[in-house]
Amino acid sequence: MSLFDLFLIAVGLSMDAFAVSICKGLALRKIQFKHCAICGLWFGGFQALMPLIGYLVGYKFQDLVTGYDHWIAFVLLSLIGANMIREALGHDDEDEADPSLGVKTMFLLAVATSIDALAVGVNFAFIPGTNIVAAVCFIGATTCVLSMIGVKVGNVFGVKYKSKAELAGGAILIFLGIKILLEHLGVL
Repeated sequence: MSLFDLFLIAVGLSMDAFAVSICKGLALRKIQFKHCAICGLWFGGFQALMPLIGYLVGYKFQDLVTGYDHWIAFVLLSLIGANMIREALGHDDEDEADPSLGVKTMFLLAVATSIDALAVGVNFAFIPGTNIVAAVCFIGATTCVLSMIGVKVGNVFGVKYKSKAELAGGAILIFLGIKILLEHLGVL
């Protein structure tokens, strides 16, 4: 997996956290650096932890699925991406702007926004040459930075970019799933 592929995965995975961070920024009247840091650390930390857990689970079963690992990667990334696109296009306003940055609230949001990273971590176990430590660090750092930016963007611009971020993230993940499949089939 190239650094560019990893960058695309990191950005794609971070879009849910970015969107939630925008909502947090919208809800906060006056933001401080600590608000940005709280969101960045929670979301970045979980976006790093979940692929590691997924990788460890996937690695256990790697021998059983080596023949069709590329199909698994394609299906999982496509489903995750399609779900993100569906959420972006579904204009339900269930996301109430909640300014809480408490442990319970942030824990639940961090878990909810990183479930897709768990599935991506399983995919990493099936991709030869994946340096999981570098991958999870890169994903975590990317999500941390984008979440911090999201708080500021939300505070300044509101929810204008929330659905666009989710739409872009979903499209990126589907693109990567197709790329993995085509590379394995020898088309690319």
